[in-house]
Amino acid sequence: MFKKISLALTGALVCLSFNATAAENWRAWNIHNDGHPNTAAMDKFSELVNEATKGEVTVEVFHGGVLGSQPDALEQVRLGAIELGNFNLGPIGPVVKEANLVSLPFIFKSVPHMFRVLEGEAGATIAKAMADAGLQPLAWVDAGARSFYSQKPINTPADVEGLKIRVMNNDLYTSMISAMGGNPSPMAFAEVQQALKTGVVDGAENNFPSFKNVGHYEVTTHYSLSEHLIIPECICVNTAKFAALSPELQDAVRGAAEEAALFQRELWAVQSEQARKDVEAAGIKVNEIADKGPFQKAMDKVYEEYLAANPDMAKLVEMAQSTE
Repeated sequence: MFKKISLALTGALVCLSFNATAAENWRAWNIHNDGHPNTAAMDKFSELVNEATKGEVTVEVFHGGVLGSQPDALEQVRLGAIELGNFNLGPIGPVVKEANLVSLPFIFKSVPHMFRVLEGEAGATIAKAMADAGLQPLAWVDAGARSFYSQKPINTPADVEGLKIRVMNNDLYTSMISAMGGNPSPMAFAEVQQALKTGVVDGAENNFPSFKNVGHYEVTTHYSLSEHLIIPECICVNTAKFAALSPELQDAVRGAAEEAALFQRELWAVQSEQARKDVEAAGIKVNEIADKGPFQKAMDKVYEEYLAANPDMAKLVEMAQSTE
């Protein structure tokens, strides 16, 4: 009898020990393909997590959106069906109101200013709201500044008037185009190349690497440096999965994400500069916009309507605008 009890206790202790040390094997979603800075950064993040946690947390990254579209992947991470993702904050805005701050046109003066905002009180507010919604940000990564590209140069808001411009699916982006007299056309990113080629849309807006890497420069002629949106991306983890880790493992995973994010920012700067050179060499005319004041002035109505509908966002907007 004693022997049977001892064997049972031993088995239970072994089971408990195994559960306490069992590795967390996480899957990570990434929409980008080989050659993109985020793909390299997510692979580095996977390596760093394994090293920092001594294998107690492993991350397998699935690139190219093979685990689903971005909206689907966002929901899967929130539910814990996928543990991690590298997401643009634009599509998070409709889910987490505070994240919509980054989708306000010209809210940031530059990419460095954007990072200063996210690393301050405003960023902490956004991160908490995202975590409450099931998306815990581990680090912010660069996605550059978005500008217009079309078959003609855009130097003033009047040049947008009457144009069909593809935008991501967010009411703030449609309002932005409408405020300039354009016709916003939300559509999936994968559809934009054909839409530009066939004239379904007259133009779109994005950063230099995306403009080059997906071939949009092949079906347009001008890239106009409006830099109207500076929307960051994040490495985000399911909140419950992250909370279940020990404090030591949480620190290790977060540290790995932050190191990978710094690596991504360096790669982004290099590739963004190279992408501009490449599209110019291919014949794209890149025009600097000497005075962005008229564009910013055109956004007054967008801000007024947005804050009227979301008065509780006024403090967050002020935080961002007052950040030096």
